[in-house]
Amino acid sequence: MTQVTERETLLSAAPRAAGRRRSPAAAACVVGGAVAAGLGLGFLAVLVIVLWISSPYPDSGPGGALHLAAGLWLLAHGTELVRYETLSGVPAPVGLTPLLLVALPVLLMRRAARLGSASDEEEEGEEVVVLPASAVFSAVVCGYLAVGALATAYAAGGPMPADPLSAAWHVPLVAVLAAAGGVWAARGRPLGSFPSWVPGGVRRAVTRPRYALALRAGVGGALVLLGGGVLLVGASLAWHGAEVQGTFLALTGVWSGRFAVLLLAVALIPNAMVWGAAYALGPGFALGVGATATPLGFEGAPSLPRFPLLAALPAEGTGNLLTWAVAGVPVVAGLAVGWFAVRRAREVRYGETALTAALGALVCGLVMAGLAAASSGPLGSRALADFGPVWWAVGAAAFVWTLVLAVPVAVGVHAWRMRPAVSGGPVEDGWHDSGVREIRWEALRRAAAEVAAVPDAGEVVPVPVPVPVPVPVPVVPVPPVRPQRALTIVRGISVDLPVVAQPLAPPVVGARVLARRKPPA
Repeated sequence: MTQVTERETLLSAAPRAAGRRRSPAAAACVVGGAVAAGLGLGFLAVLVIVLWISSPYPDSGPGGALHLAAGLWLLAHGTELVRYETLSGVPAPVGLTPLLLVALPVLLMRRAARLGSASDEEEEGEEVVVLPASAVFSAVVCGYLAVGALATAYAAGGPMPADPLSAAWHVPLVAVLAAAGGVWAARGRPLGSFPSWVPGGVRRAVTRPRYALALRAGVGGALVLLGGGVLLVGASLAWHGAEVQGTFLALTGVWSGRFAVLLLAVALIPNAMVWGAAYALGPGFALGVGATATPLGFEGAPSLPRFPLLAALPAEGTGNLLTWAVAGVPVVAGLAVGWFAVRRAREVRYGETALTAALGALVCGLVMAGLAAASSGPLGSRALADFGPVWWAVGAAAFVWTLVLAVPVAVGVHAWRMRPAVSGGPVEDGWHDSGVREIRWEALRRAAAEVAAVPDAGEVVPVPVPVPVPVPVPVVPVPPVRPQRALTIVRGISVDLPVVAQPLAPPVVGARVLARRKPPA
């Protein structure tokens, strides 16, 4: 009775002890999120302070430089800044985000979420506590948003404060997406089941292989478009190399200013990549109100001074064969979507392949629309209120280009892979036509991969010992032996007892018997 009572007491105290042990781990996750935000702020603060020190004509003291660093950190999340010192006196918004700056908070936040998802070992080493994914996610996001709120309040006293409404949803959006990606990667990228309230038909439809293939095909098409944008920007910079160099040297004459211009140009390269893809798709991009660059022509004049990246723009006027040749980029993207949308199993129908290609085109359009929206924004008011591509036009163009090309390409590739065997070849049968061969080969491949797993360095691999195989011995019949009788004397009484003779050993099989020869006389 006493043992049962002690056991119940220990079991009732276990949840409370686990809660006490988990609380330091949750606090560590909060601190990790705050540290991730602090590292991003610190990096930009050091960069701005270095540029401020090296500048020959600093406009403000170190306090203004730190306020500017906080504003740049918020701008890296997509938050709009407000510039009050304008010639017209009207506040001008600054919402064009350099996409390279977005990588800094995303990587730091993702790293903090992954470290928080790791197991937390106690000092005594008795138990390993692993926080749930929801607890890690919430703790890291709370720590990050706390620092974000302080940075927003601190940047309000600088020359370019952040718009509170814009910061209220841009900073949490980036933090939530980055933390969710980090926790998901730390948990092994699981794909959990849908909640019970989701209808069964929807759950079965979403788990079909077509959606994974469509996602892969759409992302592949978007990567091809971005790669084509990089090639267009690089080729244009090389073509207008003299103009790019002249504008770079004409903006400023000191090395600190040129270094700042170079950093800004490097940070805007991902934006230029998306703008190049939008140019190849057809909608193009805007360089201010009334200035648009498309393959059909360049209308208007940019509202900004000559910048190194802007010097690579095509000449003003109607397009030519060279600008029309950029249509090859979306053509290759459509071919890529159609190629990745084909399954190798023979039981897939042509309608299923066409539907997968269409869904891949839709994914490609959505990805390009999101990138176009993130890479564009205002740089001021009036003529500077519109910079970059129009997100809905870019998404629609990417969807149409890839849909028109991907569906016939996917159907053609499917027909080519599923074509019947050439006459004179192997005999056709149901085994090769029904797709059973591919399914069984896939099962055998997975089983072989599990069996042939490589052991660890410290693991001792047993060496198989050959088992000796017994050699059968031929059985030779032995003739019966007549028992002999012997005389045994027991206390003076003679009794005849039978004596069983031992059987003779079997003869050697295969031995040669020689004839007996008489000895010489």
